[in-house]
Amino acid sequence: MRPLALVLFCVASTALAAWSPVFAQARLPRAAAATRMTCAEAMDLVKREGDVVIAVGPAPERFVRGRNQCDFSEIAELRFVPTKDNPQCPIGYRCREPGFEEWNW
Repeated sequence: MRPLALVLFCVASTALAAWSPVFAQARLPRAAAATRMTCAEAMDLVKREGDVVIAVGPAPERFVRGRNQCDFSEIAELRFVPTKDNPQCPIGYRCREPGFEEWNW
């Protein structure tokens, strides 16, 4: 029984090692700076990439194309950021957890 368990363990760990590079290649969001782009360029970047980290003010924020890029428990909130040509450009959505008062009881 023990040799069989050892063989099964070796086969399983070999298969896992072969697939680990596939799982390690998860796509990270692209980074950019909003003040260096026009409003149209920023909106196109978010639309094209789907998930982008953009430097807005002191801390970068994650912007997404739509609700389907957010976690199940998050809501998508439209965000306006300053760009090179527009002080309030609606470039995309920010995923956030809803507050207690926002739940529809």
